[in-house]
Amino acid sequence: MSERVDYLGKGVGLVDDKGRVAIPNTLRAALAQNAPRPDGKDGGTVLVGVHPDFPCLIAHDRGYVEHAKNQLIQRQAESGIRTGSAEFYAPRMRGASVEPVPFDGSGRFILPAVERELAGITDVAFFLGDYESFMIWDPRTLIAHDGVDEMAKRHATILCRDKGITL
Repeated sequence: MSERVDYLGKGVGLVDDKGRVAIPNTLRAALAQNAPRPDGKDGGTVLVGVHPDFPCLIAHDRGYVEHAKNQLIQRQAESGIRTGSAEFYAPRMRGASVEPVPFDGSGRFILPAVERELAGITDVAFFLGDYESFMIWDPRTLIAHDGVDEMAKRHATILCRDKGITL
């Protein structure tokens, strides 16, 4: 596999009644490079889960899983968390609860229904790269959230406006 690239960029996609939406081009290109299909065809798999700290989803490529798992093991070893305790298993359950979802060559995939509901995503999805992964927000939730960078809020507002989406 080639060297990993960062997930940079942002975009807005309309979510249809079945939960289908397209990953924006820049993020899809990074996803394809970080986790190319073995057969060389377009598309692949994206891992989607609920973000641990924000009311949104977080998406990774399969190649990131080993890195994230190793970081967790190291953090737990350094902190002396007792194996088998609730504190030991809580982050493991969250991390392992991601859904592997196929996406096609145009980046279209189906947001898992449970995750979509937990993040409050209905008709619009705002995608935002964060280097190692990308977040998927309901833009209204992102704009209303106190912990979100103001520039990200402005990007979401402008991108939605330019697509004719009223927030």
